[in-house]
This record gives sequence, C-alpha cells and structure tokens, in this order.
Amino acid sequence: MKQHFLSIMMICIGGGISVMAEASTPSSPPPSSSTQPTTFTSISSNPAAVNSVTGTSAAQQYIENLLGIKNDHGIRIGGAWIADTNDLFAGGIPNAQQWTSNSSLLLGMLVDTQKLFGLPGGTFGAEFLQFNGQPTNEQAGTVQGYNSLPGPPPLNRSELYQLWYQQRLFNNKLIIKVGKTIPTYDFDNVVKPVALSNNNLNIPAVSGLIYTPLFVNPTTLDVIPGFYNSAYGVTVSYLPTKQWYFSFGAYDGNLANGTQTGMKVGPTFNGNYFYIGETGVSWLLGKQNKPGNIGIGAWEQSGPITSSPTIAEDHAAGFYIFGNQRLWYKDPFQNRSGISAFYQYGSNNSQALPVNRYVGGGLTAFGLVHNRLDDSIGIGASLSWLNQNTYVRSTELMYQAYYQAKIMTGIYLEPVLSYIPTPGASANLPPAWAGTLRLIVLF
Repeated sequence: MKQHFLSIMMICIGGGISVMAEASTPSSPPPSSSTQPTTFTSISSNPAAVNSVTGTSAAQQYIENLLGIKNDHGIRIGGAWIADTNDLFAGGIPNAQQWTSNSSLLLGMLVDTQKLFGLPGGTFGAEFLQFNGQPTNEQAGTVQGYNSLPGPPPLNRSELYQLWYQQRLFNNKLIIKVGKTIPTYDFDNVVKPVALSNNNLNIPAVSGLIYTPLFVNPTTLDVIPGFYNSAYGVTVSYLPTKQWYFSFGAYDGNLANGTQTGMKVGPTFNGNYFYIGETGVSWLLGKQNKPGNIGIGAWEQSGPITSSPTIAEDHAAGFYIFGNQRLWYKDPFQNRSGISAFYQYGSNNSQALPVNRYVGGGLTAFGLVHNRLDDSIGIGASLSWLNQNTYVRSTELMYQAYYQAKIMTGIYLEPVLSYIPTPGASANLPPAWAGTLRLIVLF
C-alpha cells in the first residue's frame, strides 16, 4: 500500500469489528451465575448499513417447519424492510417538499460451507437491495443528513448489494472476506462495534438514531463504500485475543468520482482505491462488568475526488475515533435495562469532500419504560465543520431524539424528531424541524 497511508496508520486501543453478527442480537448484561437475565433486543434503525446478517430468518424457519424440513443444510435466508415517512414542518430550502417517504427492502442468503460442502470456516453471502426514495435530506438543506436511508441519485434502484466469500483461519483468529461488501460493517461502526468471542463484551445497537453520521462518519462521506453503495474489495481481520482486533481493507474507490458502485455488477480496477485500517479493544468496567470499547482508524483515497462542484483532487486521507460505554444498569444482573453512551470523531485533509472535521455523540436508555424491556429511547448530537471551498456556513449542527418500540418479534416502530439549527446547504436557510416515523420489519 502507499507509503503515505502507512505513515498515518496508528496502533492504538479501539472498538470493534462486525463479523457475522445478528441484527437483533441483544445488548449483554453483566454475567451472573445465580440468575437468568431477561432477553430483549434493541436494533439499529437501519440494519442494512451496519449488520452483516439480514433479518431473522423467521420466514424461512416457518416454511421449513411447515414442510418438515430439517434445518441442517447450512443455508440461511432472511430479509428486512425499512420504510419511513418524513414531515419537514419548519425550515428547509425554498419551496421545500414537506412530505417525503423512503423504502428499503433487502433479501439475503448465507451459506455455511462446512454444513453444505464440508469446507470448514467458510461462509458465502449474497444480498439483493430494492430502494425507492425521495430527496428527504436535500429538502431540509442538511449536508450531514438527518435520515440515513436516501443517498445520492438515483433514488429508485435495484442492485446486487452483496456478493462475497469469507474464510476463517487459525481457530477464527484470521478472517478474510473477498467480494462485494459493505465496509461500514467492519470499519467505524459505532452502532455495533464489538462482535468478539466473549458475548459479555457486546453492545449491539448502541443507538436507534436515524441520522446519517451514526452510520457514516461525515468526514468519509463520498469516499467510503456503505449503504447503499457497496463496493468490491477485500477485508482482512486479525483477532489475537477476545478483546483486541486489527482490520484492514482495500476497495473499489470510484465512489469518490460519483460512480454508483452499488449498482455495478462487476469490479472496476482503474487506479481508484479506498484503503482503510482500524484497531480496537473492549473491556468490562467495575463490579457490574459494564461493557465498553474504543476504536481508531485511518483511511486513504486514491484517484479523482469530485464531490465539490468547484474543487477536484486526486488524493485524500483522514482518521477517526469512536466508542461506547455502558454507564448504568437499572437492575444489575437481572436484565439489560440501563443507559449507554457513544461518541465519534473524524478529520481529513481533503479540499473537495463536504466535511473536514466532525464530532458527535449521544445517550441511549434501554428498557426503562415499565413492561417495555424491548424498547429504547435516545438522543444524539452531530457537529460537522464544512468544507469552505464549497459551503458558506462554517458548521452544521444537528440534534435528534427517538423512541424505538418493539411491536412484536421482528417488527419495530420508531418516531423521531430532528432539529437542524444551521443547515449547511446555504447560509440563508432558517433552522429546520422534521418528524419521521420509521417502520422496521425483520423476517
């Protein structure tokens, strides 16, 4: 890899890798030898962006039970549908569209090669994505994006979202994944940062916020492949212990020049590449074993970057930090109810990317409403320093709050309130207020 990228890589403590983790995996409570903790879930508001396994496979299990098929074939089929309606009831661009809607449907398959072919440690994955949306963020005048579903056009697309093979080696200490993947699963994933061997260290779905910075650090917008622009590449992860890991990835970098890599069927090798490396560690804190982690990573983009309408460049690099910590348990050793915090930071040296520096964080309360242990409520704030070659406003600030209610197994309803006091698209835009109602169905 390029010498410049190697020079900015830092070995430091960090926070986690998402490798084959279920979308509905619950946050883990402190261990207890005398009690059986109550199981409940809190999921990401956009599982397509941060969970490498699609849905719950409930539909497959129902069909297999109906037909009397024994589930020992090694094939898992699952799906997810994420839909929302947004009301921009104050602010936004001139003559803004007040109501917008978005829908994302995913159908995925995983194959355990040991069960199906006798090849140990192997997994094959494929996923289809159908997205139909509207320019929700553009109407509000936000650069960061208060809704993580809509991205660059076209907003109506059918694509092969994933197609990869993963091999685990040396007692699962070395993991290699090759193919069309979502790098935001494995890098800078603050929502689901830890998926190591010890389940007591996991904090899946650290927040149900829907804003884009939770899923893509704004300083990597337009360069890192993610939802809904996946990309071909290779990811190598090394997990020498249960608490520490190191990951490195190299991917098709043509997203930086405006190519919709998610819609490309095959790989492109033309000198435009995105490189990223990350290392991290996790821990259990205090007598109640509160899980936490911290991660640090660095990235480099080679090839044309054309995000800015006035500035183009051939190279950019940056770094980021993220992590989370369980702060409090309401009923220690009984269930997972309590409060967790997360934080994010990012910086780059780009002259063309929309954001040069970012800081964000939030709090999430799990299961604090009586008889609603599966629900969560949270708040978050996101502050981005905008590229002054493109924008007049120096910063864009965004606040968001949500309540995620589990309606039944695999179905969640989530009202969200977003406030953007300084929309970055124009210096003359007034503060924007938006309400969102999101439905998440896992099957």
